[in-house]
Amino acid sequence: MSASNADVYLTEDVTLAHFLYGLMSAFPLFFMPVMLSLWLNMSQKHIPEASLLSAHLNWQKHSIVGVLPLLLLGYLAPVLWLSLLLYTVGISWFCYRIFKGWLSLHDGIAP
Repeated sequence: MSASNADVYLTEDVTLAHFLYGLMSAFPLFFMPVMLSLWLNMSQKHIPEASLLSAHLNWQKHSIVGVLPLLLLGYLAPVLWLSLLLYTVGISWFCYRIFKGWLSLHDGIAP
């Protein structure tokens, strides 16, 4: 990371990213906050590509889009044990992505 990127990261407002991680962390109760988070994430068009916020928005987007196929496969699995395994892997991976991303954001680094 160059000095110019470090200056951008220090002065950047990342409140939106914190809010979106908060919405994503509400997924055990309802999946609707995650979809709202994805919608808000996709609607952000004015964020510079080389910013910390952009890195976290991409991380969040890939997390949500990545967990959806695992949950869909778990729903379509023909046997219960395979369905439970896919759900467990998907939810564990998603939790890991939320915690890693949010902690990285708190430290001011890209995930």
